[in-house]
Amino acid sequence: MQEEQIGIRCVYMRGGTSKGCYLLRKDLPEDQATMEKVILRMYGSPDDRQIDGLGGADPLTSKVAIIEPSTREDAEVEYTFGQVGINKQQISYGGNCGNMLSGVGPFAIDQGLVPISRPVTTVRIYNTNTDQIIHAEVPISGNGPAVAGDGIVSGVPGTGAVIKLNFLGCEGSMTGKLLPTGNVRDTVEVNGKSVEVSLVDAATPFVFVRGESIGMTGKELPEDLIANPEYMERLETIRSWAAVQTGSVEDAANATDASPNVPRVAFVTAPVDYETSEGQTIHAQDVTILARQMSMQKPHRTYAVTGSICTSAAAEIPGTVVNEAAIKRGETIVIGHPSGVIEVDAKVTLNGDNLSIDKVGVVRTARKIMEGTVFIPKETFNG
Repeated sequence: MQEEQIGIRCVYMRGGTSKGCYLLRKDLPEDQATMEKVILRMYGSPDDRQIDGLGGADPLTSKVAIIEPSTREDAEVEYTFGQVGINKQQISYGGNCGNMLSGVGPFAIDQGLVPISRPVTTVRIYNTNTDQIIHAEVPISGNGPAVAGDGIVSGVPGTGAVIKLNFLGCEGSMTGKLLPTGNVRDTVEVNGKSVEVSLVDAATPFVFVRGESIGMTGKELPEDLIANPEYMERLETIRSWAAVQTGSVEDAANATDASPNVPRVAFVTAPVDYETSEGQTIHAQDVTILARQMSMQKPHRTYAVTGSICTSAAAEIPGTVVNEAAIKRGETIVIGHPSGVIEVDAKVTLNGDNLSIDKVGVVRTARKIMEGTVFIPKETFNG
């Protein structure tokens, strides 16, 4: 069996509320098409269960991080994020994943790509997907990244060492514009009804819609959306419209197949009391806004880090549907999602109609789960 397969070094990590393979670019085939075939085989895609690979049959556990040293003066490492298709033979590189990003710093330190500084090592990361620089502050214990700590991430059991991600100048990550259409609001036809939306590009482009305008309360959990596919169809209609506006596709009818992960879509509502998927009660007075997002046409069980940054930026822009729904109680934006809350510390400057994002900080945790060799059948490497 060993002669029929080729081994590739792999570190399997949880980053925030996501999980996947962290790979060194030099260990993968140079040819892009062959590399993608290898990664898809690594995950067991396409297959709904990903039974013959490392994928977890969920968008949050079918992600890959590809890392290499950087020659840039402002970064030590470069990170490419890939959303690995589950039942599709496709890897989407549109947008960044902030959760997987939280594991890049510890991975880079472990691999010797960054020298250790105690008690905290700052890893400067260039994200190739969005042409952005992110500083990851990684605590050190002994000769490597700390694992134990009191950091809490909703949707992740237990606690862990706090990793702070600082996004620098993240507006216009994909389109070059904070407001890709030039408007704080646009109108989309959904099942014959005009619905107001806001398309914002910060860290990654998101299109936001008020939950009430498409029949939702904001309390919905993933199971509620799965049980009502018409809700997900409405959200995909809005996302497909946004895909045209961001230049991801020319025809909205092709968005689901051609650009399934970018832009992303979320619906928001003003704060109300609700129960999380784990049965915890989140009180309205403890959050700024409620938000639910889709990921690869499935309900996200938590909330994306990049989504939290984009939501926070949208909350600061007068006239957006997010700004309209948000109830601010301080500088920190607290977003209520299906598994709990995520807090974002944002430094945003608004000069007249011009808004610039100086710095946005999000706290995550990460943990190395397995390090070893993943085996790929030899025929996968054939052209």
